Amino acid sequence: MPAFLYAGFLVIFLFASLFFPVVFVYSSFPATLTLERAFPANHKVEFEQLKAHDRVRHGRILQSSGGGGGGGGIVDFQVDGSPDPFTVGLYFTTVKLGSPPKEFYVQIDTGSDILWVACESCQGCPKSSGLGIQLELYSPRSSASSSLTSCSDDICSEAVQTAEAGCSSQNSQCRYQFQYGDGSGTSGFFVSDELYFDAIVGDSSTVNSSAPIVFGCSDYQSGDLTKPDRAVDGIFGFGQHELSVISQLSSRGITPKVFSHCLKGKDNGGGILVLGEIVEPGIVYSPLVPSQPHYNLNLLSIAVNGQIVPIDPAVFETSRNRGTIVDSGTTLAYLPEEAYNPFFTVLTAAVSQSVRSFILKGNECFLVTGSVNDLFPSVAFNFAGGASIGLKPGDYLISQGYLDGAALWCLGFQKDSGQGITILGGLD
Repeated sequence: MPAFLYAGFLVIFLFASLFFPVVFVYSSFPATLTLERAFPANHKVEFEQLKAHDRVRHGRILQSSGGGGGGGGIVDFQVDGSPDPFTVGLYFTTVKLGSPPKEFYVQIDTGSDILWVACESCQGCPKSSGLGIQLELYSPRSSASSSLTSCSDDICSEAVQTAEAGCSSQNSQCRYQFQYGDGSGTSGFFVSDELYFDAIVGDSSTVNSSAPIVFGCSDYQSGDLTKPDRAVDGIFGFGQHELSVISQLSSRGITPKVFSHCLKGKDNGGGILVLGEIVEPGIVYSPLVPSQPHYNLNLLSIAVNGQIVPIDPAVFETSRNRGTIVDSGTTLAYLPEEAYNPFFTVLTAAVSQSVRSFILKGNECFLVTGSVNDLFPSVAFNFAGGASIGLKPGDYLISQGYLDGAALWCLGFQKDSGQGITILGGLD
């Protein structure tokens, strides 16, 4: 089981089934969140839609690329989802905010920092969701424990320095505005209120608890955020900024900067999100690259059937326009051309001759009349520190139904000729 350690943040990935499905980022405050996919299990999604979703996602990631210890039990959030390979892998969970507490559905996102939810004054916020969930609006006026965050507050000053917030004067409200690469955006103001959770202490007992946190109250949304088909109440950012929930809890001594993210791909799917330290024997640690806006890993090599693919190691080294990022919001895996071409050559050479390969809508696909695990090679990603992620064929191939009486599978690895970044997504 590989884990990735970065200046206070520990990220553990338990890649279980179908691609990179299990992710852990360490933070010592056991609490659990339930994660669900942003598409219902019976919602079929074409392979091209997965790629389109990722293109939007990468626009957001690249746009943002310029830019302690504690005790307690574990807080976990149960994950729900679907193993359906046609279903796009967006996961969300619920958080309880305010007094009295009110439940909100928020998408889990390791590529952003802020927790924000739609506010009662929101313009453009969707009023219904195709996910079968009831959307809610947060009301600062209705919560006895809420308070507005002013520009004179220290946490606002920190946000302004990193362009996460804006102020017209020291006495005004601390506001924020996020513009994403796909043209969508949200803006609003920061508030402080109680976040509720069930802390797991000892072996199994739970204790109801809460802590004040600063989060965004969205009063405007635009673009895809306004569409009801996959609408949720907000986004739960798990980035490294001081405004992220995990950083706020750590600064108060409630928990260290550790969280765990597991997305399952078998059976009924789903997974779990844990805030807190998980003690697991056999974990191999690999350092994350410091001073990066995202969770960058030191990827050393890729192997096919145990043989290292001849790829220049410089392709994976972190620089201004290179490196390897793990992102829960990306569905597939993306390799720069200098890595993808030799990898694909070696992989296809190891595929059984009974498999017919062809290009389908620009994607590398295969017609298979047997078990893919018997006909395709294994793949491994090797990281600094001895950590390695092993993938079976059923993990990196995506079923697309049947064609001419044979099973149709497409490669979950994509060639990205437009950038040098390697992005490992959460396909399951």
